[in-house]
Amino acid sequence: MKRPFILIMVAIFLLPLAVRPAIASEIWIFAIFGLGLNLLLGYTGLLSFGQSTFFGSAAYVAGWLMKIHGVNAFLALGIGVGVGAASAAVVGYLCVQRSGLYFIMLTFALNQLFYFTAYQWTSVTGGEDGMPGVPRPALLGIDFKDPLIYYAFVSLLFLFCLWLMKRIVESPLGKILQAIRENEVRAEAVGYNVPRFKLLAFVIGGAFSGLAGVLYAMLFGIVPLEAISFVFSGNVVFATLIGGSGSLYGPVIGSFVFIWLSESMSTVWARWPLLLGMAFVIVVLFLRGGVVEAWHKLSLKFFLRK
Repeated sequence: MKRPFILIMVAIFLLPLAVRPAIASEIWIFAIFGLGLNLLLGYTGLLSFGQSTFFGSAAYVAGWLMKIHGVNAFLALGIGVGVGAASAAVVGYLCVQRSGLYFIMLTFALNQLFYFTAYQWTSVTGGEDGMPGVPRPALLGIDFKDPLIYYAFVSLLFLFCLWLMKRIVESPLGKILQAIRENEVRAEAVGYNVPRFKLLAFVIGGAFSGLAGVLYAMLFGIVPLEAISFVFSGNVVFATLIGGSGSLYGPVIGSFVFIWLSESMSTVWARWPLLLGMAFVIVVLFLRGGVVEAWHKLSLKFFLRK
């Protein structure tokens, strides 16, 4: 586990030299978002198309409080985590009553409910135009208006989230979630309350998504309506699968690939989504573990041969 951590630290230091600080910050924010989804998809076996519900809800609430009432960054982030967890608790309670396709469609339908609420509530959310004017309030006297300082702040929060998620997935809770993923009936037969553990995974994933939502709003100074749409949920699912669901570092790799292609390649080639489509087809057909599985196979073939 030390080698991936070293590589991540190197990437944190080198990334602002390769891309603009705003894009670099977005990569780590999206990685935090992906960590929350991966707990559901990779470790619990729940495919949710509603993660943007928690991401966008937290961004709107915290963004409105920062914009109107001038709350500080620490309080805004705490509120975002709370809103993400609370909205996930409500959505999760309804969704974990079903499984399979019904579960997926419920997450999608409830996401649409939140989306159209934000679309219609123009006096607060700005509707189709989004909520502009979200500030980057200072924290402990540190001015986050400087892009590099804000990047450093986001990077530190990402490292903390990565460490926390590692503790979660390696804890007894993480083992229970993986048991539910492998065989839900057997997990229930040995005495685990499966719906309750699924709901707990939802709440934790929602908290991570809420934190990412607030950081996203502070980064761009606006909460766009797309931040709560199902397309945004699909993006994080796509990135997680590309990187490797079920692996702690899969969402990190997938976020880098997705954001780098969408922000950098889009200015060079208008049809850049074809690259993502090809990568997705390869993952589905040959590499179910994404980039992480591909790297593992290459390591076994070329570096670990006797």
